[in-house]
Amino acid sequence: MRRKQKIISAVIFLLFIFIMPVMFIFSKKESFSEKENRHLAKMPEFSFSALEDKSFMRNIDKFLSDNFPGRINWVKSKKNVDRMLGKTIINGIYIADDMLIEKLPTPDYEEVDKSIKAINKFAEHYKTKVSLMIAPTSAGIYPDKLPSSAPQLNQKEFIRETASKVSSDVSVIDIYDTMISERDKYIYYRTDHHWTSYGAYCAYKYAGTNLGFKPVEFEKFDIEHAASDFRGTFYNKCFCDDIKKDVIDIYSVPDSENIVSVTMNDGRETNTSDSIYFREFLEGADKYCVFLGNNKTCVNIKTNVANNKKILVIKDSYANSFIPFLTNHYSEIAVIDLRYVKTSIKEYVNPDDYDQTLFLYNASTFSTDSNIKMAGFIQ
Repeated sequence: MRRKQKIISAVIFLLFIFIMPVMFIFSKKESFSEKENRHLAKMPEFSFSALEDKSFMRNIDKFLSDNFPGRINWVKSKKNVDRMLGKTIINGIYIADDMLIEKLPTPDYEEVDKSIKAINKFAEHYKTKVSLMIAPTSAGIYPDKLPSSAPQLNQKEFIRETASKVSSDVSVIDIYDTMISERDKYIYYRTDHHWTSYGAYCAYKYAGTNLGFKPVEFEKFDIEHAASDFRGTFYNKCFCDDIKKDVIDIYSVPDSENIVSVTMNDGRETNTSDSIYFREFLEGADKYCVFLGNNKTCVNIKTNVANNKKILVIKDSYANSFIPFLTNHYSEIAVIDLRYVKTSIKEYVNPDDYDQTLFLYNASTFSTDSNIKMAGFIQ
């Protein structure tokens, strides 16, 4: 009996050894993993120099790993085993009882100082009224959900210490206490690094006083539950199926379709739309892109708000679900993502054409981003 079991085991093992390479050869090679929201490694080109410096073998290893048949199921199984072994952090994501929370990177204070100097220089050079909002992430609002031994950046201190370095030409919009006061509500996605539409609304409502408009009251919005099966960037890192899927909401004021045109420039070509919502993304994995679509260098939004007020928003992706609220108060909104600006903002817009400029970043991005200093490149 034991001999028979050994023979069966050996046969299964040999079948696995021979079948898996065949499956790999004939399986379709994808360039993008929608479940992980990342590009997969391509087959590297051979060269003697790449062979000599060992980069060819490293890239072959990445290609084989990324294109292994049934890889996602293997990855999920590995993550499940990790959790069974008591791991509370997987791929930099803490697994709390009801949400996933990022382990924030250690701030690059040299880059932070460069960013502040660039914002100060921007405010000094241009006539536009400049404001800065550094939004806390879920890790800064729910530190009590993390393991007691988990090292974590004190975002309240980081935000306020950073804001204290801006010049008198820059107005600080500190929303930390506002987000703390709303922490028992659904202000951050459970499986993603962004705030929810309601979280963005809380920030917008507080920002109104600084930016000079009266926010639309919450009760006046129609709220559309545009998707109820969203799993975001944190889920893609740990595949934790225990955490409830997220809901994406779209807020609109009844009988107030105020978008006239949306012009998008990605640095290569310009496209137009009649909406700031790109609903085709609701059918895919990266549903947050329903807000303003894929990342673009510059987006220009024109509305039928007849006050001739213009605002420039220099931002990370936290601003994407915040900007729809601004369309109720400005005739024109320009949006710049400095990650894609090669020389100067003035390639795309002249800040002097705008009454106000809002720098809006989350604390995690602001603590490490090396692109914000592009704001200080004046031409």
